[in-house]
Amino acid sequence: MYSLTVRDHFMIAHSFQGEVFGPAQKLHGATYVVDASFMRERLDDDGLVVDIGLASQVLGEILAEFNYRNLDEIEAFRGHNTTTEFMARVIFDHLRATVGAGRLGEGARGLDRIKVTLKESHIAWASYEADL
Repeated sequence: MYSLTVRDHFMIAHSFQGEVFGPAQKLHGATYVVDASFMRERLDDDGLVVDIGLASQVLGEILAEFNYRNLDEIEAFRGHNTTTEFMARVIFDHLRATVGAGRLGEGARGLDRIKVTLKESHIAWASYEADL
């Protein structure tokens, strides 16, 4: 399987509900490095997995929605702990929607899979990956 990965980052604030989170129940910040990997069995007619420029642009636009925000204040996230795992799925869902809308180009409609990885630090990260 072929893959192409683009990287960006965003900074957020949030807090968690539940004793399992210990001190992270208090408001705190995180800077995430985000890798979005696009995968397909066969290259498109241009020899690409996906247009790297469009993939970078779209990922940046998605992350801009959350950058420098307190995730606790986003209505769609009310009642959810915005863990690294949760946010990986949110970004995946946004990317999947852009593929369906043709925003990554017509060739991207042939993508088989996307994987989104959020790195909290050099020692901890989480991913969400699924078929399209």
